[in-house]
Amino acid sequence: MSTNPQVQPANAPHVPLTDYYASEQERAGFVREMFDSTAEDYDRMEHILGFGTGPTYRGEALERAGLRAGMRIVDVGTGTGLVAREAARITGDVALVIGVDPSPGMMAAAKLPAGLQLVEGRAEAIPFPDASFDFLSMGYALRHISDLSVAFKEFHRVMKPGAKLCLLEITCPESTLGRFLLKIYMKGIVPMLAYVVGRQKQGTSKLWRYYWDTIEACVPPKQVVATLEAAGFVMARRHIEHKGLSILAEYQATKLE
Repeated sequence: MSTNPQVQPANAPHVPLTDYYASEQERAGFVREMFDSTAEDYDRMEHILGFGTGPTYRGEALERAGLRAGMRIVDVGTGTGLVAREAARITGDVALVIGVDPSPGMMAAAKLPAGLQLVEGRAEAIPFPDASFDFLSMGYALRHISDLSVAFKEFHRVMKPGAKLCLLEITCPESTLGRFLLKIYMKGIVPMLAYVVGRQKQGTSKLWRYYWDTIEACVPPKQVVATLEAAGFVMARRHIEHKGLSILAEYQATKLE
């Protein structure tokens, strides 16, 4: 294990955001209810947010991290199955892909190929035996986990020796101008669009404001990497595909053989 002693592993992914919930103990219920109530709008808003590039990027990120045909993969925090859908295409067999999520509403809204299994569960308690999967993915849900240390140890538990991990996440640009522009887009323009095009107007608009606040408050990338290493992963790193934008990040790691 190669954790940098100067970077401490993280527990919560961000400080409590008390504009939305009263205490850390209330966060999980708040997040689940918010996603349940806005699930029917999620895919439409994601398409707008990513300018329609989401499927291509997700598939390429999974392949960069090592997903190949024939691998058995669990997609944690699967939501409406946007990552799981790409995983099924790459593995070549929907029966090899399992999605896990705490929100029944999001899973009910998923538009997935027949045979792709969805299971209710949390990142901190994945309902599968040890060493079950060749690959583990998570798409933009890291900020909604209650305890990163617990979740990453659970990821490590359900992965086979040699298995690969890929966590997709949005991180703030390093430049002040980039952060300012992203904040305007994410907390101003996207919630406004959500109110205009969403069916659950107030709830969906609130979801995307909350989305930005979790991005802005999230622990630094070095701390995420240190937490992966502390959980037992090797070759943990953050990959940025488009350096100029530096918004879409991929955390990659391997469970030791």
